[in-house]
Amino acid sequence: MIIVRKSRFLCKVRSMGKSFSLSNPVLVLFLLLSTNLLTYYLSTSSNYRFFSFDGKPSDLEEKSLITRPGLKDAEDDLPPEFVAYAYGEKLPFGFNPRFDSDTIFSSVGRACSFYKKDLRRYMSYKVNDSCPDDEPLAQKLLLKGCEPLPRRRCHPAASSDYEEPVPFPNCLWTTPPDSSVVWTAHTCKSYECLIDRRNHPGSDDCKDCFHLQGREKTRWIPWTRRNALEFTIDEVLELKRGTIRIGLDIGGGAGTFAVRMLERNVTIVTTSMNFNAPFNNFIASRGVVPLFITVSQRLPFFDNTLDLVHSMHVLSNWIPRTLFHFMLFDIYRVLRPGGLFWLDHFFCKVDQWEETYKPLIESVGFQKQKWEMGNKLDKPGHQEMYLSALLEKPLKNSW
Repeated sequence: MIIVRKSRFLCKVRSMGKSFSLSNPVLVLFLLLSTNLLTYYLSTSSNYRFFSFDGKPSDLEEKSLITRPGLKDAEDDLPPEFVAYAYGEKLPFGFNPRFDSDTIFSSVGRACSFYKKDLRRYMSYKVNDSCPDDEPLAQKLLLKGCEPLPRRRCHPAASSDYEEPVPFPNCLWTTPPDSSVVWTAHTCKSYECLIDRRNHPGSDDCKDCFHLQGREKTRWIPWTRRNALEFTIDEVLELKRGTIRIGLDIGGGAGTFAVRMLERNVTIVTTSMNFNAPFNNFIASRGVVPLFITVSQRLPFFDNTLDLVHSMHVLSNWIPRTLFHFMLFDIYRVLRPGGLFWLDHFFCKVDQWEETYKPLIESVGFQKQKWEMGNKLDKPGHQEMYLSALLEKPLKNSW
């Protein structure tokens, strides 16, 4: 255990003693009493912390934890590591005007404490050792609203024979080595299996995404355009003539949209979950940036900063209407004035369009640059429709 305390004042008192004669017993008694009282004060002050690095908080550390509102009643049922992370701590130097507080709380999803059994499993590990191989549990908590997840003090599972990635630019269209993934969470145990998934019936997400030389190779390019709903990257970039530089792809599958943009010197961050496949590993192996967040998460970008937000198939009628409305406004928030929202193949039932989704989309304040509608024909009898749209945040008076 390490004791952290400021002894500046104690040193001053002691140094003062050097300037006086110690032959006076009254003075000696006064100095001894003063220094003992000051030492006692400093050791019990909440601004001085005792830190333990074995994963077990000392008594003083436990006393200095500040209960997060809403968690106090559940404190006894929560894992100790979660309490150590999520409860507030006093700032070492007291009140900080930037925080407007003398306490700092770690960010954690409010819903984490609702699922104590899963949370206890997730936060049970040996500090400074290996984390459990529990990717499905982590994703389950995220999807339940425990987002962001609490940090952990352990090493994540990794392949024992990991090898260096394929160099750029070959990595953009090369299947990465199997050693780049911990496969225990997935039905397939190799990329070859994932590529072959397109040949078998089933409901896996993005079944042909991993076949980089197949359908994935043809997305968003002019000579493979099949109908008016399929906008091409080049025609979208031409609308802004060089001012699209950075952006976001929501639910970007295998990262191909980001790769196509990177080939045109545009940087795109791709959000993705790992639904029975290592999408985030695959995106990263291709040399573009994955972001492991759900569609419920507030976008982690500052206001008025991105040139482009794109989403294909993900933002659709499976999302509750109020959440969908919040999401549209969040996209509007992060786009800069003049930025583009490319809503790529949004779908809903035909009878939902006029009553629900058209008013929702139009209420946000985007200006329509392109707006194409068509029938969704992959599920006969479902009476579904597609919308592909380019929506611009107004360059002037967007507030």
